Amino acid sequence: MSHFENKGLILGIMAGTAGISLFLIWYHKIRKPGAAVSAPALLAVGKRFDALGLQNEARGEQGAVLALHGRQLQILDKLNGLLVSVDELKREVKFLKEALPKLEALVRAELQGKGAAQRVSPSHRATRRRRAEAAPGAAEATSSEEAESEGGYITAHTDTEGESEEEKGWMKSPDVVVRLEEEKELFNLLQQADSLHKGSEDDKKESFRLLLEKEDKYENCAGFLWRVARAYGDLFEMTTDAEEKKKYVTDGKIKAEKAIQLDARNAESHQWFAIMCGYMSQFESVQNKIRNGYLFKEHLDKAIELKPQDPFLYYLNGRWCYSVAQLSWIEKKVAAALFGTPPTSTVEEALQNFLKAEEMCPGYSKSNYVYLAKCYKDLGQKNNALKCCDSALSVLSVTNEDKEAQKDLEALLLTLKL
Repeated sequence: MSHFENKGLILGIMAGTAGISLFLIWYHKIRKPGAAVSAPALLAVGKRFDALGLQNEARGEQGAVLALHGRQLQILDKLNGLLVSVDELKREVKFLKEALPKLEALVRAELQGKGAAQRVSPSHRATRRRRAEAAPGAAEATSSEEAESEGGYITAHTDTEGESEEEKGWMKSPDVVVRLEEEKELFNLLQQADSLHKGSEDDKKESFRLLLEKEDKYENCAGFLWRVARAYGDLFEMTTDAEEKKKYVTDGKIKAEKAIQLDARNAESHQWFAIMCGYMSQFESVQNKIRNGYLFKEHLDKAIELKPQDPFLYYLNGRWCYSVAQLSWIEKKVAAALFGTPPTSTVEEALQNFLKAEEMCPGYSKSNYVYLAKCYKDLGQKNNALKCCDSALSVLSVTNEDKEAQKDLEALLLTLKL
């Protein structure tokens, strides 16, 4: 190739390169942010260059320039495909950001079993949207099988983008955060009180102290109040001073009554109000003693209705039946004068309740065995009474109630052996 031919080739390549540069500048100016050049547009440009190439095939050096143009167009086509993928990735990230704030609420609802909540797969939803954008007419024909993603999640068909901001605002609300912290504190306090109630006398005193410290804060919570009443009951059992006993039972009755007013469907509130009424009868006149007896039975029956699988309630019911069966003539007359119809029960009814407690929880308590023995003795079943006494003897005396039951047991054995 001559010197002049080489010079012409070099000038042609420089001109072609300048043209491509001008084309790239024009392409970036007209392209909108986030948009990609469509494939048909590129094909049209390609065809025009192909046509130009056919017209100039005969021209040697200019043909080489057009071949270079073709390769550059291929590079542009690949760059366009890359831009399309980047746009899709941006939309995918956007959808994931919108879905993540809702993940906590969805998991919480799933764990709490609040219905068959539909779980949203953000990536699958994003894919469905891209398909809908690519083929709007095909969105209506989507089958139900396409609604299930690879991970087994059911995708939501409604747009929740508007809700995401509201939910994020709810999660960040200071009032909600404070309320959740208070609920957590109350839950931990009640669990600690329940654990201490099952422990030693010192543990029960500590439970009472912890509850009183938070009384002002949780005075309108039924679950808190009946536990306060229970703590008063624990102190009533532990102390021997009559005045202290009366004060504990008076305060405990007030707390239990308020708990019932706050939540009439709470079995423990009715249970501890009934117990406080039973304790109170030790300090009342015959008239008030009978009135408390009616209240005891009314709320005990309600507690059994709400919590029928608790052996303690049947033990208490047996105690009430046995006490009524042992009422003196004057007490029955006073009850009839006050209430029209005096309370009625029999030793047989008391026995059935004590047997029910034993059936539900074998070896339930020392006191339950003692009352079984009393019922059998009153019914003339001496052998059964002695068997129950032997069972009671095998149970260690731990609580004050056990110690009182031990005294009754010793007196009962003397009468049975006579």
